[in-house]
Amino acid sequence: MSSALRFQVVGEAFKKQPIDVPTPAERPSEFFAKYVFNRQKMEQYLPADVYRKMIDVMDNAATLDMETADVVADAMKRWAMSLGVTHITHWFQPLTEGTAEKHDGFVEHDGKGGMVEEFSGKQLVQQEPDASSFPSGGIRSTFEARGYSAWDPASPVFVMGDTLMIPTVFIAYTGEALDYKAPLKKALHAVDKAATEVARYFYPDVKSVSSNLGWEQEYFLVDEDLYAARPDLLMTGRTLMGHDSAKNQQMDDHYFGSIPERVVAFMRDLEIKALELGIPCKTRHNEVAPNQFELAPIFEETNLAVDHNMLMMSLMKKVARKHGFRCLLHEKPFAGVNGSGKHNNWSLTTNTGILLHAPGKTPLDNLRFITFIVETLMAVWKHNGLLKASIVSATNSHRLGANEAPPAIISSFLGKQLSDVLEHLEQTTDNEILLSGKQEMHLGIPQIPEILVDNTDRNRTSPFAFTGNRFEFRAVGSEANCASAMIALNSAVAEALLNFKERVDGKISELAEKSEFKDGRHSATYHAIIEVLREDIKTCKPIHFDGNGYSEEWKAEAARRGLDVEASCPLVIDRYLDEESIRMFALTGVFNRAELVARNEIKWETYTKKIQIEARIFGDLCLNHIIPVATRYQSTLIDNVHKLQDIFDEETAKSLSSDNISLIKQISEHTSYITTHVSKLIDARRVANRIESVRDKAIAYHDTVAPLLEDIRYHVDKLELIVDDELWPLPKYREILFIR
Repeated sequence: MSSALRFQVVGEAFKKQPIDVPTPAERPSEFFAKYVFNRQKMEQYLPADVYRKMIDVMDNAATLDMETADVVADAMKRWAMSLGVTHITHWFQPLTEGTAEKHDGFVEHDGKGGMVEEFSGKQLVQQEPDASSFPSGGIRSTFEARGYSAWDPASPVFVMGDTLMIPTVFIAYTGEALDYKAPLKKALHAVDKAATEVARYFYPDVKSVSSNLGWEQEYFLVDEDLYAARPDLLMTGRTLMGHDSAKNQQMDDHYFGSIPERVVAFMRDLEIKALELGIPCKTRHNEVAPNQFELAPIFEETNLAVDHNMLMMSLMKKVARKHGFRCLLHEKPFAGVNGSGKHNNWSLTTNTGILLHAPGKTPLDNLRFITFIVETLMAVWKHNGLLKASIVSATNSHRLGANEAPPAIISSFLGKQLSDVLEHLEQTTDNEILLSGKQEMHLGIPQIPEILVDNTDRNRTSPFAFTGNRFEFRAVGSEANCASAMIALNSAVAEALLNFKERVDGKISELAEKSEFKDGRHSATYHAIIEVLREDIKTCKPIHFDGNGYSEEWKAEAARRGLDVEASCPLVIDRYLDEESIRMFALTGVFNRAELVARNEIKWETYTKKIQIEARIFGDLCLNHIIPVATRYQSTLIDNVHKLQDIFDEETAKSLSSDNISLIKQISEHTSYITTHVSKLIDARRVANRIESVRDKAIAYHDTVAPLLEDIRYHVDKLELIVDDELWPLPKYREILFIR
């Protein structure tokens, strides 16, 4: 890009006005789920007996017969056609981190040379995408291409544009999962079954337990023209070079600040479309970094929440372009300012409405609360490396451990009150569990009422923090599929609960024979639960850390505690193939060994490709954009020195040109370093590309290619401060990061 064009692009970006977004005449509650075939629409369009069957399928996992599917498909078609729909698609989540869809029209031959618009139960329930064209880790090859997508009735069908979107799982012809949804549903089934059995110790009428998820989606917005002028942003989602703006986030004035008009217009438009698709948007605000924002919905069942997050990320990108923005979901698009995460707020709820991770008002409630807290900690302690593996990526690695992102060491923050309760239970023989709810704080400020103080603080450096009635998995990356973290977490918790119940049942049998145990709080069951909890509190103690996760002391302490402190993304991915992980996934029925091996192949290959693309773009920018501009400016300085020597005497010319000579030397040093090390970067890629093992290739890219990107960037960013601003070819941070 020429300097003149750069200034033109920047100037046009600053002139943009917000797009007027028509506000619907109805209130949000009236147009919510307008384009969703939810239970209300089912009841309206389906015969009563078929509606009851579908409720049984959705709520109780009853089998869907083809006769019922035909009736449902016809109802869906009638509803969809009333909205102008002409096509259908099976919408699934392959291992590409995005979604996939192939559209088919409501078109069939009528046998008379014409056509009819039809949609059968068979088309609704199952389709056949080409499995060899998606990442499969060797499960499918070009000559073994068959795969199946199958409808997930638990996630409502919805309409986008002229297409009926049907959420589905995606599996290979041989049965292995090739997506995120299939293993997620297995993990949710496993935690439902295990948690229900444990919950019945306290509430015998519990029939099921659901996993809940509330995601907080952080993102950046940049002007589309400026985005298009940055080849690195365009191709990789982040800026591979760029010096800090003199002002970025150091004034702390962007967080919760007034939202720019253009951004408000975008947010309003996005929320309207999201609500129409049944996504319960609730919160929006400025985040800490300039141009960074956040949206969050109301909690939902985890399977549906994951679908809604994937849909929302797609919507964000589409709506942003309509408003002249590009939405950046990369975890670290800009150096020197906060990255973006997707905090996963997770909890378990019974079908009777009891939040299992919330304190109660009775001793029995509080024992249940402590039980589910401790067994969650057991899962996180035993599989802390696996949980880290579930959230690492080439992109999230830039964010973890800096600028309010949690470190790449999984630990859990509990807060003082809960920590004291666990410590008391561990160190004494007292079986009383005393918990206090919110306490009043009297501020002593006229006209300001008392505020209620929660029973736990917040710790932004904790990757897995307890926040009062749920755990917040803060380490999940902004562009990740939440399913990855939710599969690992729910599977691990299911295993911990299964193990807990087995040990408690064994102790109940032992204690029941003793005469001193009677009904009520002093029953054998109560004492058996307390005994097992005491064991587990001691066992999982290393995972409990309420301090500063950024400190160097914590890294050393975490290693002493036996926690996984590995920071290399390719090596962290190994945790999926630990024998403990393989056993856990087999026990819960989520993955078999072959599926885990295949997924690791995909993860290593994805890591390599992302670094490879960054290295190629970076080398091109350095050699074809930065070096020529720096050299041109250097030539201008040299010409100026020569002219000074022609005009003035030697001593005067030397004095006047000393600053320019210093700049000439600095430019030479930086350009020489860049040129030499870009050559090393190319050589490192060539060496790595010859490695056959996908794991070893990923390690080579991590160890030899990625570090060179950061080393060279330092010198490019120094040149940005030296070279004449009118010559610099790329929009700078100060131009990109402040929406006008």
